[in-house]
Amino acid sequence: MSQFDNVSVVKQANVYFDGKCVSHTVVLGDGTRKTVGVILPSSLTFNTGAPEIMEGVGGSCRVRLKGENEWTTSGDGQSFAVPGNSSFEIACDEPYHYVCHFG
Repeated sequence: MSQFDNVSVVKQANVYFDGKCVSHTVVLGDGTRKTVGVILPSSLTFNTGAPEIMEGVGGSCRVRLKGENEWTTSGDGQSFAVPGNSSFEIACDEPYHYVCHFG
């Protein structure tokens, strides 16, 4: 799907790592929350509360989940899952646009 219809958007941006990651929360009609954002070129570590699926919609990144030794590449049209109460490292050489699905 290329767009979300009939949603509410939280106007206040989620800004992380001095602006290297910026997203907005969207709330679907059924109450499901997602974030839509971009990570600028950088190497960052994110902690998770709920499980997440990161869906790439532009650019690419390298990802290493907590406890793994190898990096994997993820790009436009690809996704990766992160368990809840965990973390992941992400490295971007170009802007990486994503949708984060929670739960």
